[in-house]
Parts: sequence; C-alpha cells; structure tokens
Amino acid sequence: MKRILGGVVLMGMGRVASGAEARIGPRAGDEVSDWLERFVNWLHGIFPVFDLMLFHWLVCGILFFAAIMLRRAITNFLFHYLRKLAAQTETTLDDKLFPALERPTATLVMVGGIYAALTVLSLTPEVDRWVVSGAKLATLSVLLWGMIRAGGAILDHLGEIAHEKDMTVATFMPLIKKTLLVFGVIFGVLVIAQSQGLPVQSFLAGLGIGGLAFAFAAQETLANFFGSLVVVMDQPFKVGDVVRIGANEGKVEDIGLRSTKIRTAARTVIVIPNKSVAGESITNFTRMPQRRVDQTLGLTYDTTAEQLAGVLGDLRAVLRDDGGVHPETMLVNFANYGASSLEIQIVWFAVDPDWVKHMEVRERINLQFMRVVAAHGLSFAFPTQTLHVPEPLLRTLVVRSG
Repeated sequence: MKRILGGVVLMGMGRVASGAEARIGPRAGDEVSDWLERFVNWLHGIFPVFDLMLFHWLVCGILFFAAIMLRRAITNFLFHYLRKLAAQTETTLDDKLFPALERPTATLVMVGGIYAALTVLSLTPEVDRWVVSGAKLATLSVLLWGMIRAGGAILDHLGEIAHEKDMTVATFMPLIKKTLLVFGVIFGVLVIAQSQGLPVQSFLAGLGIGGLAFAFAAQETLANFFGSLVVVMDQPFKVGDVVRIGANEGKVEDIGLRSTKIRTAARTVIVIPNKSVAGESITNFTRMPQRRVDQTLGLTYDTTAEQLAGVLGDLRAVLRDDGGVHPETMLVNFANYGASSLEIQIVWFAVDPDWVKHMEVRERINLQFMRVVAAHGLSFAFPTQTLHVPEPLLRTLVVRSG
C-alpha cells in the first residue's frame, strides 16, 4: 500500500511540476468516480483559499484516514457488540459466523476507502482505469473471501450438529467442506476473470471438453465417488459399526472418498470400493435392538416325561430371572426326537446387542442350564449308535471267541 501511495504522490507531483491544469473531469464513464470528483469540486468552491491540487490531496488524506477509523470502529465496536449478542443466543452458529465475517468486512471498508481516496486525485485516464479495475478486483476478491469464511463457519456448525446426532454424514463433513471450497474458489475466480474482461466462455468450453475426456478416463474413480455419496445419503452405517457387506464382516474403521475399510474378527483390514458398497446388501449388527440366541439342548433317551417337564420349567425360570435376557421373547420347548437325543429348542434375546456383552450373558445362561440338568440327575446326549445282534449269532461269536 505504501508503494501505491508513493507512486500516486510522485505522479501528482509530476503533474504539478509540469504545470498541467489541475482540473478534474469525467473519467472512463465511471459513475462513482464522477460523483466523487463533482463533490470535491463543489467542496472546493466552499473553501477556495486552497489550491485545487492541494485540496484534492487533502481530501485524499482525509478519506484514507476516515477509512482507517471506520475499520477500527467496525472491528472494536460493531463486531464486539455482535459477539456479545451471539453469546446470549442458544445457537452456536452466530458465534462462528460473526468472527468469520469480521476481517473480510474490515478489509472491504479499507478497499472502499483507498478507492475513494485515489479517485479524488488528479491522475491520468490510464491510471484511473487501473484504479477502477483494481478496485473491482479487490472488491470481488474480498467478497469471495467473506463468502468462503461464512460458508466454512456454517459447515462447521452443521458438522457439530451431525456429530451430536451421531449421523453418518459427520464423517464426510471435512470432505464436503473441502469440495465446496474448491468449487467456490473456482466460481469466484471465473467471476473475477469475467469482470476483468477475460474470455471466460472460451475457457469454459475447453473445460467442458476436457472434463468429458476426464470422465471417460476416470470411470472407476467417479463410480466410487458417487458410491460414497450414496453411503452419505442413505447412511446404512457409520464408523465404529459392526456390519456385513456382501461376504465381508467386521467393524467399520474408515469411510473414504474411494473406499470403505472394515476390520474383520481376524484383525485384518478389508478395503471395499464404495461402488461395491453401494451395490451390495448391508447388514448392520450394531443397530440391532437385541441379539438373538438360538440353541438346541439334547438329553439322553432314558429321560422320562416327568423329568423332561421339570427340566423345561427350570430352564424357563433361568431365562426369566436373568437380567441380561429380554423379557418379551423366551421360548423353551421340547421340539423333536433327534437321532440320539431328546431335543429342547431354546430361543431368547440378549438385551445388549454388543458381541462381547452378549457372549458374557450367553456363558452365564449356559452354566445355569448345566446346573439344572445335573440337578435332575440327567445328562446331555452325544451321538451314539446301538448295535442289535441276533441271539444265535451272538452265541456263535461267544463260542468262537472262547
């Protein structure tokens, strides 16, 4: 800024030294510049004691000083009050939004002040065009900067809400933020280039052809990217869930732009392309309200009906009295005559679907089942075979063995 003001001072001194007529007229058809020039000329009519060129320099300094003071007022008073006001609200969005907009707003005030200060000087038409062009470029750049900061604050707020509600999209918020930032910067650069008279349409036409070629060359990458969008929109699982994706089962460790990583029970990591994730059936074990247990107990065939009835009642009592068993569904029934046992079908649900806790409850229940069977003097059956030998053949075998 010092260099710019120094150059302006040198050009103004050169014009004074050359004896050029110090008269400010319309420049490049800029309405703001014309209005400022007419205002300064009118103001000089009130104070004709000053030389016109010197008066323009005085006004330039006053405008520059006023911009600095206004910038400090906005920073120290306006946004200080807004931050105090935001602290009293329930939402945290304004707590992030006001600090994000503070610096761009203060910078925009300085850009306007510098533009106004330079406009009132007696500069050449070529320099005036550069000032107008620079002011447009600086204004659009500051506005783009403010939009990016405001958008980042809003996305951070949405990310916090997603984390609080334990939503799957929370995992993708950093990626979404970076993607929108890139598109915002590209859009802003194109708008700025258009304002400077650059051939943006020709560039976009070439970009469209190049994008089509890129799409053909990166079909797999794009398919995985859209697969990740499906995961974000549908939210079938989140990081930390235990899932089965196709034939792969494990705990989700990472959901990326290209792939999803799950850790199996064997402690290996399987990387599944998001294209496959979007096309496979997904079973989420973490979202089960309870975990089902379905088992069969087999008692030996020497068990009487009265003994079996007593065992069934005691088994039902074990499930009913255990706090880890869900009370709505507890099935204990003599189901079938097996090949080598009397089969008792048992179905119940663990209250906690967590695998480790469910196994602890299952172990406790199974030990109780063993105590019930032993208390009735019975035993569990195991696969056996009985061989019936005719008595004449048995005698023959005994004689021969003797």
